[in-house]
Amino acid sequence: MDKHLFLNGGGPPFTRGLARRFVSVMAAGPVAVLFEEGEDWPDYMAACMQPLVDAGISEIRYLPLKSTAVETAMESLRACGGIFIGGGDTDLYADLIVDTAIGEVIRQRYESGVPVTGFSAGALISPERCVISAKDNESRQFKHRKGLNLIPDLLLSVHFTQWDEEEHLRTAVRTLGELPNYGIDEETGIYLLNGQPEEIEGGGVYSLVNGILTKIH
Repeated sequence: MDKHLFLNGGGPPFTRGLARRFVSVMAAGPVAVLFEEGEDWPDYMAACMQPLVDAGISEIRYLPLKSTAVETAMESLRACGGIFIGGGDTDLYADLIVDTAIGEVIRQRYESGVPVTGFSAGALISPERCVISAKDNESRQFKHRKGLNLIPDLLLSVHFTQWDEEEHLRTAVRTLGELPNYGIDEETGIYLLNGQPEEIEGGGVYSLVNGILTKIH
């Protein structure tokens, strides 16, 4: 069964081409959207989902993380055709998704061929190790923690150019080893088919190889 993972370097929405690609690999069912809700989330999320609507999605199941019962979220995820994980507080997403029953359902659905997309925090929790920038947590220090392990052996940095995150990516490689890695700009996404890059759209994507930072897109 092919596995489909979309990693985005900023918050939603999708780039147009990757929105169409996501819809093209979806299974039957709605898009299940896990996100950190704010006061104006209905309007905000409607704008975030517009590229998917334009690509043909007609049914969306919104699952705000703090206010949706776990059983409700699990039921929606089991019935969905695609999974969308938003951006915000990376530690919060990790706390509420990674080592939980919700996370287990996401892994099962991903392994069964349901596409998963993560934006910023949602992207960071997707690999085996969730690597968090000092600019993205209360301690203001580099940290790493367990991720969903949808893909092993991948280090990820988001908001790469916008947050000037080259040193953060270097710290991740020094700390966790010379693993495959991506620094992804905002408004930019990578589609991984069975763990391998299949399509990139948007701004810059970078990788550290043998200590040299290379722009790969």
